Amino acid sequence: MSSRSTGTATKARRAQLAENLRATRADIAAACEAAGRDPSGVELVVVSKTHPAADVCALAELGVRGFGENRDQEAAAKAAEVAASGTEVRWHFVGRLQRNKCRSVVSYASMVESVDRSSLVTALDAEARSQRDSPLDVLMQLSVDSDTARGGVAEADDEALAAQILACQGLRLRGVMAVAPLGWEPGRAFEAVARRAAKIQALAPNANIVSAGMSADYAEAISFGATEIRLGSKLLGRRDDLRYAFETK
Repeated sequence: MSSRSTGTATKARRAQLAENLRATRADIAAACEAAGRDPSGVELVVVSKTHPAADVCALAELGVRGFGENRDQEAAAKAAEVAASGTEVRWHFVGRLQRNKCRSVVSYASMVESVDRSSLVTALDAEARSQRDSPLDVLMQLSVDSDTARGGVAEADDEALAAQILACQGLRLRGVMAVAPLGWEPGRAFEAVARRAAKIQALAPNANIVSAGMSADYAEAISFGATEIRLGSKLLGRRDDLRYAFETK
């Protein structure tokens, strides 16, 4: 991150984030009401990729606890900076994860949401057993359109991957994650996610998290039962628009 990204958020930036969070929570509540759901059943994870640690700390002061990152190099440095400030948050790793990054990711992540293949399960399990006193929470990333090259497990392999995770001492299967494919109607995508999530929960009753929905389609995800939504730009704006939102110590 550039030197402009270090330090603390200005008073104006903190006020902007507070207003964005207020509006976002109101929108989530409205989406839940339309779906006949209690807002307390939907967790907000703020995707903080490309945004500085100062934003994370400011939002944590406002009560946000979950933050998502998709690149280990950025996430590891940001997690260290946030920890050094004394701020406690939960890091969700949501990007495509290579096995050689597992050691680093396990050192700071509370949850890995992008588990989609057997070799990754094996690597994460080994690192979790080595580094942690308790199992690492993981979600199976589902490929909605079966194009696994973009990440996610194909539906035909759901049960086998779930069984492998359940057999691991270092991992705890908590549910599924998915991204609606480009060109798909969100409702069609999230209906498929809900159907597959129910099958996996039948195998593992505690795997009840459905992480689905981003800034453009979170309302549709909520209507199909998402219990976690991952929002970035709706709260944080575009990284290029920050300009002088931070002041150095």
